Amino acid sequence: MGIGLSLDDFGTGYSSLNYLKRFPLDCLKIDKSFVDDITTDPDDAAIASAIISMARSLEVQVVAEGVETRAQLEFLRAHGCGAMQGYYFSKPLPAEACGLLLREGRRLAFGPTPAGKQRPGRTAQGKKRLRPAKKTDARSKRPASKRKAPAKK
Repeated sequence: MGIGLSLDDFGTGYSSLNYLKRFPLDCLKIDKSFVDDITTDPDDAAIASAIISMARSLEVQVVAEGVETRAQLEFLRAHGCGAMQGYYFSKPLPAEACGLLLREGRRLAFGPTPAGKQRPGRTAQGKKRLRPAKKTDARSKRPASKRKAPAKK
């Protein structure tokens, strides 16, 4: 159907770890508040690295929000984050200008992703790897593999 589910501002507010189990997420978006000082604050660096690692383990894409410097970009790439957004790439654009960028195929050239850091759910060549649909229990919305067997009497 072409619809994906992303969890925005991950790590802040109501973006609970429980959502990772409850919803069939395709993407986690690291909140800008962790990206701002990622190269100077060890806590922000540790949190961002943990989110990236967790997303890879769960086979969901991770997007870093608010990338504004080359140093932030390099840190995130070195830790396996292949998708980023922020003023480093472009200011917010009206729909027409965004469409023009897409039609022109303009991209930043970074070279290959560091070894072993390809995007989750992708082959080494960058092609999307298909994963089987999760079977869910209509009552609990939990994947069948995560449901506990009923207690025996």
